[in-house]
Amino acid sequence: MSNALSAIGSDASGRAVHRREVIKADGRMLRLYGHLPHTLERQAEETDDIALGGELRFHPLRREWNIYAAHRQNRTFKPAASADPLAPTLSDGAATEIPFADFELAIFDNKFAGLHPSAPPAPDFEGVATAQALGACEVVVYSAESKGNLWSIGQERRELLLAALEDRYRALFDAGCDYVLPFENRGDEVGVTLPHPHGQIYGFHKMPQVQQLAVDAFAGGYDLAGEIERALPLYAVAEQAGVAAWCPRYARFPFEVWIAPRARREGLHDMTDTEKSGFAALLGEITRRYDALFQRPAATMMALHAAPRGGSDGYHVTAQFYPLLRAPDRVKYLASVEQHTGVMTVDVMPEAAAAALREV
Repeated sequence: MSNALSAIGSDASGRAVHRREVIKADGRMLRLYGHLPHTLERQAEETDDIALGGELRFHPLRREWNIYAAHRQNRTFKPAASADPLAPTLSDGAATEIPFADFELAIFDNKFAGLHPSAPPAPDFEGVATAQALGACEVVVYSAESKGNLWSIGQERRELLLAALEDRYRALFDAGCDYVLPFENRGDEVGVTLPHPHGQIYGFHKMPQVQQLAVDAFAGGYDLAGEIERALPLYAVAEQAGVAAWCPRYARFPFEVWIAPRARREGLHDMTDTEKSGFAALLGEITRRYDALFQRPAATMMALHAAPRGGSDGYHVTAQFYPLLRAPDRVKYLASVEQHTGVMTVDVMPEAAAAALREV
């Protein structure tokens, strides 16, 4: 079984970053990232058949490709703490997804992937366009600890996370993905089924419609750096090292926050180390402020929006947080009008949201 260990560069603070690649017993790839080389012995693993089903179908009225993956219906759902699949595998415990007794940060191929580099051919339907569900779905485990979040893991681990994501961007683009989206679902209201602190990465061989619209807007001259200057300081939440966190004047969710370098950058690859450090700090800081504002672990959907493969004229990278709470005891439901039209009703004005988050 493959067991490749290599140094891949450094993080924003100049610490060396190492990657260990291991082929799991079921054939999926596991990558262990750390500031120290990972040399622990491998523990026992389970071998399960991996479903490669799934297909894309095109919605002719919404003009978008959607993923159909019936095998995901059987994915792991809220296991007991003793059966945490994202924890390390201990010599006297049950096998997990990560067959080592400890690790700093892990990224592995999702067992229940909707997109896969070896996806089967799509069936033919008269009148409906179909395509192979090519791409990648990966799980990003922030820590061996079963509890935590982007704030509690600390700045050093957040900088390691950004270095690992930058490595995965390069690899997935090289593998033919046109768009790569790292993201995090957090909280029961979002539908999270594994409480262990983690995120995911999707690599798309077909550009999602929302991302294509953003590419077109930036190429058409939209100036996000200018918008940030206009929005601050009234809509500001926090700022660090040339990176701003603010509530967009056109936010679609109550308490929505974006993080971006004030100077235009396409993605992690062209940020300065100082900007990466500030970006990492604000990922944690916004998580902390949400939890304090809502007085509990806040249900949020966060994603990193960066330029597609090959770059894009005028593109400006952002991390976007969409909370699913509008008050500590009130969920922001996406009901009929919003689902059927895409027109959002925002219950909290962005300027009020920014003020509330600033005061936390």
